[in-house]
This record gives sequence, C-alpha cells and structure tokens, in this order.
Amino acid sequence: AAAAALGLLPLGKTQSPESLLDIAARKVAEKWPFQRVEERFERIPEPVQRRIVYWSFPRSEREICMYSSFNTGAE
Repeated sequence: AAAAALGLLPLGKTQSPESLLDIAARKVAEKWPFQRVEERFERIPEPVQRRIVYWSFPRSEREICMYSSFNTGAE
C-alpha cells in the first residue's frame, strides 16, 4: 500500500515476492536439461517437476521463434 501511495506501483496492484520453489526451479532449468535432472535424482516431487518444466521453456518471442525454426540442414 505504501509503495502504491508513493507512485511506485499502479493502484490496486501489489507485488509479491517470488517463491523459493520458483527461484530454485528457474535456476535448475537455466543450468540443466530436465532429462539430466530426472536421471540424477531418484525422487522429485510433482510440484517441483512442474516448475522446472515450466521454467525450461523459452520466455521471449524471439527465443520461441529461434527454437521453433530448427533446421537440420537436410534439404
């Protein structure tokens, strides 16, 4: 509320901190492919798996286009 009053946030909008689960899952997804995570650890709780998979996909339109236009070179 104080940040909104100072004009730092739009009225009616509050900013909540990112969860520890999301921070950790994002860092794992940045460093390792999900397949390696599955191979390395015997048990990964379902919510953790879902967040790692979520953060494994590209975020920007440019990255999505780059990955979706994969070319094997064979014509």
